[in-house]
Amino acid sequence: MSKILIIDDDEAICELVKLTLELAGHTCKYSIDPIKGYALIKQDAPDLLILDVMMGEVDGYSLALKIRQNENTKNIPIIMLTALGELQDKLKGFDSGVDDYLTKPFEPEELKARVLALLNRSGLVAQSLRYKEVLTLGDITLIPESYSVKILDKTAKLTPIEFEILNVLMQHHDEMVPSKVLLKEVWGYQGDEDIDTIRVHIRHLRTKIDKISDEKNKYIQTIYGGGYRLVPTGVKSNDE
Repeated sequence: MSKILIIDDDEAICELVKLTLELAGHTCKYSIDPIKGYALIKQDAPDLLILDVMMGEVDGYSLALKIRQNENTKNIPIIMLTALGELQDKLKGFDSGVDDYLTKPFEPEELKARVLALLNRSGLVAQSLRYKEVLTLGDITLIPESYSVKILDKTAKLTPIEFEILNVLMQHHDEMVPSKVLLKEVWGYQGDEDIDTIRVHIRHLRTKIDKISDEKNKYIQTIYGGGYRLVPTGVKSNDE
């Protein structure tokens, strides 16, 4: 049975989320005050946190950053549940260390699926990190112990989800990986494709890879209307 904490200044939303997840077998608490909510996290760390963005005195982005910067709370999976659904809002959320992003209004079944998938996928550690071997393919080396990618002789730190995405692309190298396959293999659930979420993480991953490689040598190709393909030795291209 998983312990879940909800932090949202809308008590009606807290009650709805709490009821939905308790019916799915989880134990839930909530706080409508982000400062008190953060104190609850430090007192008794939950297995998963559901976090609103717009909460007045302390916004969800700032709170997510504090959680990620604290050694005792940095591995708590976070789902951001918010009415802010624009791409720039998602970018800011993922930059703050959020693992998944669900916009209001939401379907209870989708919330339950995302919570279960994140709990299963993380096991408080990304799935790929359960394997200790270093994976090398072409110019690219994945180092599980440090969440890192090495391109030739330079290294960059990745988030767990970026690591997972690159791992899946490496397993299917030189093949197109549809967005729905990434959603299933990285996030662990089936359903409608969350194109924005996948696109944001791919953009961040590309940026990190570009910084440690020849920026004209692209390793992740977008197959428009389909998905993504990894070219382990890179290709000379201006495509994003």
